[in-house]
Amino acid sequence: MTTLELIRRNALGALTPPPRLRLSEWIEGHIALPDGVSAQPGPVRLWPFQREIADAIGDPLIERVTLVKPVRVGFTTLLTSAVASFVANEPSPILCLLPAEADCRDYMVSDVEPIFAASRSVADALGDDQDEGERNTLLSRRFPGGSLKVVAAKAPRNLRRHNVRVLFIDEADGMDATAEGSPILLAERRTLSFPDRKIVLGSTPVHDETSHVLRAYAQSDARIFEVPCPECGSFAEIVWDQIVWDDTPASARWKCPHCRAEVEERHKPAMVAQGQWRATRPEVQGHAGFRLNALVSLHTNASWAKLAAEFIGAKDDPTTLQTFVNTILGQGWRGEGEELSEEDLAGRGEDWGLSAVPEEVLALTVGCDVQHDRLELTFVGWAESGIAYVLGHRVIWGDWDDDDTWAALDVQLRETFPHALGGRIGIDACAVDAGDGTTMNRVTDFARARTRRKVLAIKGAAGSRPLIERAGSKTKTGARLWIVGVDTAKEQIFARLSRGSTIRLSGDLPAVWHEQVASERAVLRYRRGQPVRSFERIPGKRAEALDCLVYALAARQMLRPDWEELRKHCARQETARKNPVPVLKSDWMKR
Repeated sequence: MTTLELIRRNALGALTPPPRLRLSEWIEGHIALPDGVSAQPGPVRLWPFQREIADAIGDPLIERVTLVKPVRVGFTTLLTSAVASFVANEPSPILCLLPAEADCRDYMVSDVEPIFAASRSVADALGDDQDEGERNTLLSRRFPGGSLKVVAAKAPRNLRRHNVRVLFIDEADGMDATAEGSPILLAERRTLSFPDRKIVLGSTPVHDETSHVLRAYAQSDARIFEVPCPECGSFAEIVWDQIVWDDTPASARWKCPHCRAEVEERHKPAMVAQGQWRATRPEVQGHAGFRLNALVSLHTNASWAKLAAEFIGAKDDPTTLQTFVNTILGQGWRGEGEELSEEDLAGRGEDWGLSAVPEEVLALTVGCDVQHDRLELTFVGWAESGIAYVLGHRVIWGDWDDDDTWAALDVQLRETFPHALGGRIGIDACAVDAGDGTTMNRVTDFARARTRRKVLAIKGAAGSRPLIERAGSKTKTGARLWIVGVDTAKEQIFARLSRGSTIRLSGDLPAVWHEQVASERAVLRYRRGQPVRSFERIPGKRAEALDCLVYALAARQMLRPDWEELRKHCARQETARKNPVPVLKSDWMKR
């Protein structure tokens, strides 16, 4: 008999309910991690900062729980354990909302099923229930008294048919508004018929001004985790500005903001064990908010020395620095480069290009934009350090449906260029825009015949997406498309160009190239009531060069370079062919 049934019987005077366990205690007594899910299989032992989060999720007086989370703090295990608790102790309709269907499948297969199977108390909780009259599937399970559904935010129809009491939302900042509005709000509306509903929302924040989880945290009691200083005993939140080191990151330590003592890593476990959550807005009731960073994580890979080394490797590139800020510090990124200056870009030209490729460039990609009367190509070289070298831009004039136009493109993609190491460098991958419905079939036909040369037919898509991913299905003609996250690419390009160090420009680029790269600006708009950061065209400007740069950046993701081998290849002198093409001589000139 479950705790809920005992309490119901007590209402009729039949039994006295047992004392209610805190959720943290129940998890540690009933949940186990199997091999393959955790590096330390066996019964779950929550870290000190996880316990109050778990207890807030299990507290019937708290309706909402929001967690601003970094990586390496065990949120997925905590989330799955909380789901197991509701399944076993308070069976009811439960919904887990994740950004995409692939996330749903991975979560169910990699976390839910193994953890449930390894935990005796809930091993049978997702078993078949023939009385319910509904077949179980991978993402939809029924059990006595309730159901568990794991659905993707990208398809609003997933949210129409479900009324749920318990809602878990993971990686909220990876969810874009759909044609029916915010999937988070749509999901929350499915809980309105339950007065005892529970809504748990967690995410690593992405952009500060559009973050769902930061907005939710601002409406909560806004708790922070503070630890005592071993020297003065004062409590403080460990933040990145207080991590200091000498010549090497191995010496990283925490400087107490109260007494200025410098505390070594070996004290961290004891400090975290004595840590406590403090609500900075205690007047808010019923909404517990937690904000964490990885500096308090007891994970081996989250030592201050390792995080300092990660920061040193990331700080010079805005794209890697944003990843550090989001995933390690648990902070939203404030966008840089809201608008680029074409004059500034034109002034950065350096003395190299396609006719003299710098020795740092070891791989080469091309982005190709398709217009009805021409093809435009931007050539981008890549260094082992991650620096991008924009080497040149070319235009192939010709109608899109003319065989000669595509033959000329094929010639361009086979060309090699003189390299500073003494050899020549060729093109490793090319992304060709197939987004125009008129030209799509011609582009996909061209790319399909050159798949082994990594010539890709791509289509741009707005929103929070990976830089490039394979389309879920083929086109009507059977061709394969790749989807490019154009907003993601432009965020990276604008941030890198605004700093001016991780994208370098050739002096051979034409003036119109600079103008077109600076043709858009980042703006914040409200769509269906939700803030959305996107890129808009500056009136009167064309954007072919920017599109080409986006596609070349996406093509780079298809490479897995062996840098040493590439370096040797670029230094290799070309030898004469053993069987040279014969030259046919004619007496015509002698006449």
